[in-house]
Amino acid sequence: MEEFGLPELTPEQIGELCSTAEEAARKYILSRVPPKRVETLNISVDVEAEEGKPLTLTVEVEFTLSPIIRDFDAQRLADEAVKEAFAVAEKYLRELKCRLQK
Repeated sequence: MEEFGLPELTPEQIGELCSTAEEAARKYILSRVPPKRVETLNISVDVEAEEGKPLTLTVEVEFTLSPIIRDFDAQRLADEAVKEAFAVAEKYLRELKCRLQK
């Protein structure tokens, strides 16, 4: 993720960033697989924000599909969901930067 030149984020902004990224990954998975065919879905989003250092965002997606679903590339779907979470997080940070500059 690129640097945005944002001032230090508040705890509320970090929470919003995490929620936004998590929801994006969840929606991506559930848009590709029927929800009733997803047995477990765990999405973890973590933000490391140390003063004077760039923000670090970590997204992990783990899920188990119903045995009914065969020949499905679950790893590719997880990777795509992570990419979607990063894209949405980047959009959130860009919008936040625009709001803060006004």
